[in-house]
This record gives sequence, C-alpha cells and structure tokens, in this order.
Amino acid sequence: MAIEDIVRGVVDFTRQHADWAPFIVGALAFLESLAVISFFVPAWGMLIAIGVLMGTTDLTFWPIWLGGVVGAVLGDWLSYWVGQKLEDRAHHTWPLSKYPGEVARAEAFLTRWGPWAVFFGRFLGPLRAFVPLAAGIFRVPPFLFQMANVSSAMVWAFVLLAPGSAAGQFVTRWLN
Repeated sequence: MAIEDIVRGVVDFTRQHADWAPFIVGALAFLESLAVISFFVPAWGMLIAIGVLMGTTDLTFWPIWLGGVVGAVLGDWLSYWVGQKLEDRAHHTWPLSKYPGEVARAEAFLTRWGPWAVFFGRFLGPLRAFVPLAAGIFRVPPFLFQMANVSSAMVWAFVLLAPGSAAGQFVTRWLN
C-alpha cells in the first residue's frame, strides 16, 4: 500500500466521520511526535490534507487544532518521559540503538539551545521526535520542557492546519 493511499484513506475517513476529526488529528499529532515512530507514520502529510479538508467542508478549525495540540503535547511528553526513565541506556535500547546519528544530533541541538531546542526542534523534521527524548535524558526541568512543549505544539498544529484550511476556503470560494 502506497503512502498516498494511506493519506487518502485517513482523509476520507475524516470526511465521513467529521465528529471524530479532533481525535483523528490528535492521534496523528501524537504519532508524529513519538521518537522513532514518526519515521514510519506520514502524519504531517495527513495533517496538511485534513487542513485542506477543513477549508472545503464544514469541519470547524479550532476543535481540530486543539486535538492536534493535545496529541503533539502528549507525544512529546511520552518521549521525554521515556528519556528520563532510560537515561543513558536510551542509546543502547532498541529501537533507538538503530538511530544513533539522530539521537546524537538531538543531543547536540539540546546542548546548544537548552529548552529552546524543544520549541524549535518540533519544526525540524527528523529532530522533532528525538529532541524530547534527549530532553528527558539530560533532565531538562519539567516546567521548562512543558512550556516549550505546549507553546510549540500550539504553533506547530496551527502551521500544519491553517494554510491548508485557508487554501481550501479560497479555492471553494473561487470555484463558486
């Protein structure tokens, strides 16, 4: 099954089950924020497509955005928690041991930028899922981690959903 088929299936399911849209977006954001898992789940593409769907249907933006925020916050929090529990053993634990380069880059990024790395890391592709893990390993204070986690999730969900929603509204109005 091709990635495009998966994206299309999730978007079609969301269209057919509009009441579930905030939960679907929350689950996608959660998976997109988990260490390693985000490599295998094309959630960002689905989130952008759902943004377009919002602009072309009667799906309401803010509840769906909130679902994305909650999912992203929980995904990063879980990665942070795993980092705290595993500490240095994370480097030698499967599946993280299969991605030593990504873990090392996340650690270097965190060392350089401190808690700001959690905020900015959410927007940096492969680092997105490894920075919270590194924050847990290096014991970034929970309050600072959560401040960066929540604020970046709010911006990230907006950036993924709003442009598609606006484009969908524009095209819908232009065609009518």
